[in-house]
Amino acid sequence: MTHLAQRARRLAVGAALLLAACATHSAEPPAGSVRIAPDLLLVMPHPADLGRSFEVAQLVTAHYGDQSYVFEGHISATPERFLMIGLDTTGRRAMTITWTNAGITYDAAPWIPSQLRPDNILADMVLLYFPDAVVGRALAESGGTVASTATRRSVVADGKEIVIADYQPTTPGVPWSGRQHYRNLGWGYDLEIQTAETSP
Repeated sequence: MTHLAQRARRLAVGAALLLAACATHSAEPPAGSVRIAPDLLLVMPHPADLGRSFEVAQLVTAHYGDQSYVFEGHISATPERFLMIGLDTTGRRAMTITWTNAGITYDAAPWIPSQLRPDNILADMVLLYFPDAVVGRALAESGGTVASTATRRSVVADGKEIVIADYQPTTPGVPWSGRQHYRNLGWGYDLEIQTAETSP
């Protein structure tokens, strides 16, 4: 394996570990829920709750502590299915996550760590892109609330901000266009995302 290939693999594995970080800190959450912070659960909605179909390509820079990792994502969303494909820095497919009303299926390359939790990745997508009312219902059971403006969304629990998403949309009112900065203060990681819609 060349030095470049080894480095690319380390970057992809590091990104996977970063995204899995929130899944390794505490006990297994109840079925249908995802632990998005030590004391906060998100009850997963349905793909149709997004309220719109779209396809986007993303360049994601993930930060955890003093480490940074870059990877590429492709998302296809319809009322029937939410599909996410992750690629490493050399263009190899790292993972495929398919989410329908029947559940979540997940296929990962052999070099992706087993700790990676697809439901946590999907929970980040819900917090970033699903409507306020959907996110609010998903958080209500464990006491979380959501507040949004045209360019920011904040998830609060016990009087503290847990998740903050800042948006710089290229299309006003469309959060999955342009740039997003997602911070999970509960687990201590953040994502800088550049998103381009590839079809309406």
